[in-house]
Amino acid sequence: MKALSGFYYVEAGEALVTCRARGKLRHTGESPLVGDRVSYTLTGTGEGVVDAVFPRRNRFSRPPVANIDQMVIVASGAVPVTDPFLIDRMTAIAVSAGAEVLICVNKADENRAEALMDIYKRAGFRTALTSAVTGEGLEGLKHELRGKFSVFTGNSGVGKSSLLNAICPALAIPTGEVSQKLGRGRHTTRHVEIFKTPDGAMIADTPGFAAFDLESMELTDPKKLQYAFPDFAPYIDACRFVGCSHTKERGCGLLEALQEGKICPTRHKSYTRLYEQLKSVNAWERKEQN
Repeated sequence: MKALSGFYYVEAGEALVTCRARGKLRHTGESPLVGDRVSYTLTGTGEGVVDAVFPRRNRFSRPPVANIDQMVIVASGAVPVTDPFLIDRMTAIAVSAGAEVLICVNKADENRAEALMDIYKRAGFRTALTSAVTGEGLEGLKHELRGKFSVFTGNSGVGKSSLLNAICPALAIPTGEVSQKLGRGRHTTRHVEIFKTPDGAMIADTPGFAAFDLESMELTDPKKLQYAFPDFAPYIDACRFVGCSHTKERGCGLLEALQEGKICPTRHKSYTRLYEQLKSVNAWERKEQN
């Protein structure tokens, strides 16, 4: 349920057992993540030791969670304004891992961010427009969370913690102010922890990230990146080139769809940027990251 400073807090029925991890897990690189299902042994002190991590349905290194049903990417059209590239990178990571995606544009009381919402509606993602201040959209968001294990993530200052407090006031998660000078929020969440709501949702709040943090996130094979953009799917088979990068090739079916307005320009711009980043990474580094 929580990982903090080398301690793992394991839910066992109604109890929450404070555990350390077996040395063999650390040595094999299988340190437990929040969301893992594990086996553990109680010690004489009433605490425990995690013995094994069961097979994962998915895993992420940033945010460090496992076995999620959906990733809720919180964005904002107000300060700090979210760069679509940040959203696109997170959606690509989630889709590649087989997780559902929900784009939640918060701070609707300050800016309804119609253009940002339209990008992701057109791309086929589920979207939600919310305000932690006025309560707009909260009931719909609760419905999207019910019965699922969701991880909330997004750039610092977009109001993830405020949104969670509005959904379930009993959580009382600390919140911070956004720096008007820097345009980003303080990292009020320092670790990953699962919260449960009365209506059956499991939610993980995660530390916010800045643009430069994304360079260290999960990497994938550039040839597979096209499949992490679901809105590209109808046009990939229309491309006449085997192994096409869909970035500059003349006659590329996907680029033709872009020119015809069937694909949002910011989505393709993000794809090209990610493709170039991944292409510059050595194959052995990609294997190590995955």
